Amino acid sequence: MSAPSHGWPTDETPLSAELLPDRVAAMLSRRISEGAIAPGTRLPTEQKLAALFGVSRNVVREAVARLRADGLVDARQGVGSFVLAPERRLAIRIDAAALGGEGMAQLFELRAILETEAARLAATRRTEADLERIGAALERMRGEERWEEGSIDADLVFHREIAAATGNAFIETFVSFICERIRGSIRHARAINPIADLVEVNLGEHDRIYAALRAAAPDEAEAAMRAHLVGAAARVGVTLKR
Repeated sequence: MSAPSHGWPTDETPLSAELLPDRVAAMLSRRISEGAIAPGTRLPTEQKLAALFGVSRNVVREAVARLRADGLVDARQGVGSFVLAPERRLAIRIDAAALGGEGMAQLFELRAILETEAARLAATRRTEADLERIGAALERMRGEERWEEGSIDADLVFHREIAAATGNAFIETFVSFICERIRGSIRHARAINPIADLVEVNLGEHDRIYAALRAAAPDEAEAAMRAHLVGAAARVGVTLKR
């Protein structure tokens, strides 16, 4: 691949054909997120980008289309594609690459703000049907899949169902979005901690959240959710203040 110039991203790893648009989009996205490509900047033409990355114009066209779909750039007919300022972006996007170190700490901080309040609201608004769905996810976590990927799926469903129980569609949307970004942190926790101990501790935390929801106790639900998030963060090496 030709070496990019003028501050454009480089990557020494050869790009396989099926991943070319993803890789080009990811490299451009990373530079936009880092501020190396400033808001308001017009992206180079397809021909220029194709030369910089050593790919075809079709690959560039698809990569830029993905940036538009992610809300990072705006296409102006006959003029080109321009990087949007964060406040003008209509889509939320968190790159997997951004979830290392400080990024993971910030994600848990966001969860603590959003999910503790979601638990409080759910405790006062949940229906019996909500409790059944949340309880079913908890039982699945406790079942035969508890050592496997299925338990992670059930864990995420548990959190999404609590968000749904708030009756607030925006909370449900944001929590659902975040849930898919934390799947990797759960896998990482399972990889670096004794699995039997981790599963039991995690189940205990979820049990306490569920008990507070059943009791319609908002203070207890909020406290139980915060305690769970503090514990989950610690299990991946993140210190989350109570």
